[in-house]
Amino acid sequence: MREDMKRDDDVTLPPLAAKWGASVENWQDAAWQMRHACCTLEDLERVLELSPRERAALQQAGARLAVRVTPHFLSLIDPEDVADPLRRQVIPLPEELESYSEELFDPCGEQKDEKAPGLVHRYPDRVLLLCTDRCATYCRYCTRARLVSGKGRERWRLDWEGALKYLREHTEVRDVLLSGGDPLLLADEKLDAMLGELRRIPHIEFLRIGTRVPIMLPQRITPALCAMLRRHAPLFISIHCNHPHELGEDAERALGMLADSGIPLGNQSVLLRGVNDSVEVQRALVHRLLQCRVRPYYLYQCDPVVGTRHFRTRPQEGIDIISALRGFTSGYAVPQFVIDAPGGGGKVPLNPNYVVAEESGRILLRNFLGDIYEYPVTPQV
Repeated sequence: MREDMKRDDDVTLPPLAAKWGASVENWQDAAWQMRHACCTLEDLERVLELSPRERAALQQAGARLAVRVTPHFLSLIDPEDVADPLRRQVIPLPEELESYSEELFDPCGEQKDEKAPGLVHRYPDRVLLLCTDRCATYCRYCTRARLVSGKGRERWRLDWEGALKYLREHTEVRDVLLSGGDPLLLADEKLDAMLGELRRIPHIEFLRIGTRVPIMLPQRITPALCAMLRRHAPLFISIHCNHPHELGEDAERALGMLADSGIPLGNQSVLLRGVNDSVEVQRALVHRLLQCRVRPYYLYQCDPVVGTRHFRTRPQEGIDIISALRGFTSGYAVPQFVIDAPGGGGKVPLNPNYVVAEESGRILLRNFLGDIYEYPVTPQV
């Protein structure tokens, strides 16, 4: 490796950086990454060999969800493989312009549980705060395509004072999840102020942030950001990673900084056709996550969002993947497979059926190898 391709901390510059004439200093700067994100057909043609189908979709893309891909994430894509699983997540295909009767613009039914603009209260003791509509990169299966990127059918709004008033009055709320969009795109000072206001509400016990930034824009994770987040402990971060190839050196370094700051990390992935719908990929993903000190948390069935039928698998495929993981790898590596019940029913767990039969005084169980075991049931008095 040439000396001008490295820094003292051994950060390497990917070959794709030459497309922008980037230095290592440029590449490691989050603001530079955002300024040079690819948002148009012309941008992407400069760095990828686009297929005719991709080119056709990009000519119409943006009507429902904007296109934006950071140079960092593009550098992880195999430029010669049109079926690359990372490419499939961020480059539009003509299928996303189609819609079907089962698809919804708001599949999770967030609108009906909105208590103030940007504040969703569905579960008894926790709320969702949509604090921005921008992401570093727009995933083509986005559940909130109606709100994010400024191109959807709705415009994002946050009534911050209204949300604070509601939270102060509702003492049953102990947990606030900041999402969006991506909260880690907010400036340190703004995010610090929001977390500080929430932390001053006595009955709120802990805070969570849902983010894809450590994957799409790991340069955003800085010592200053980590120090600020640590001040608001207990604070949990759920990242969104779908494929082991997303966890390169920069992402691992960013996740390590967060973990070293004492922030518990979990991962929420989406089961996507042609991306991670195999046992082999899922096993590699969960093992790589644990290497990066991230606990696999949820594996979601892809929501029936308008324009995403080509991404959705059968739910049984997710159940089969969990069955192939449980018992065959560490328990820490096995996420919970869930469906977010369409219309606002919340997360419903789906598990392999390990109970064969329940009889008087005993229950018959099937273990991970398919062997049957008997467990005695204590009589109730």
